[in-house]
Amino acid sequence: MPTIINWVLEPLQYAFMLRGLAAAVMVGIVCAVVGTYVVLRGMAFFGDALAHAILPGVALGYLVGGGSRSSLFWWALGTAVIAALGIGAIKKQTQVKEDTAIGIVFAGMFALGIALISTVRNYAVDLSHFLFGDVLGVSPQSLWLTLIFGVLVLLTIAAFYKEFLTLSFDPILAVTLRLPVGLLENLLLALIAVTIAVSLQTVGVALMVAMLVTPAATAYLLTHRLPVMMGLAATFATISGVIGLYLSYYLSVASGAAIVLTATAFFIFVFLGKRIQTALLVAAK
Repeated sequence: MPTIINWVLEPLQYAFMLRGLAAAVMVGIVCAVVGTYVVLRGMAFFGDALAHAILPGVALGYLVGGGSRSSLFWWALGTAVIAALGIGAIKKQTQVKEDTAIGIVFAGMFALGIALISTVRNYAVDLSHFLFGDVLGVSPQSLWLTLIFGVLVLLTIAAFYKEFLTLSFDPILAVTLRLPVGLLENLLLALIAVTIAVSLQTVGVALMVAMLVTPAATAYLLTHRLPVMMGLAATFATISGVIGLYLSYYLSVASGAAIVLTATAFFIFVFLGKRIQTALLVAAK
């Protein structure tokens, strides 16, 4: 027993680990709540595209700031919001389908990011943590930004909960009730953009979509009630963040990858459990 206690307490003596745990929990909760709408509305591709579309903002912020990381969050946030609203505008103003609009913005923005990054000689070292995450390198300033914007996202979702619920489950009813559908759509896109920017340093560009989708998808296997789904998704994401960080600490693997793999393991466990339960019910009949 003392060995287990020591195993749990040892990483907590380091300030970077405490900040990492706090960031992982906050990001997990925000991603899980926003991710429920991503899963329910089939927007996983949008989330993936948006995560990659912020790359030019990160690269440009790095170049303008002379290698400083302090302002990268704001560049990533601005790029994410512009890309999200740009996708929405292309879909509404042209005959192009949504997935095509997403593909156009995704490919163009990602290519621009790669072009900008290629101009930085030591980009592989300095920008790699934005691709794969560096939650253990979260600064106190980044932690405060994560908290402030995370709370803003959650408060906005709480304020427009009924509207988003109607829009997600019955878009025709939303139009019938004369809800400002266009405004709500753009607001939801902006919330996803902010969530991605907030989560950037925790899991990185490459793994961002997993935190938006996997915990929410796991919860969706267990319930179709939105409040319960949000709660379960937040629980899965939080536990995945904590376990992932401990695995990262003791196994010396990338923290973002460890968190995502833990969340994926939860999904597989729940998925197999549901299949076994279904098989047993069928056999009992």
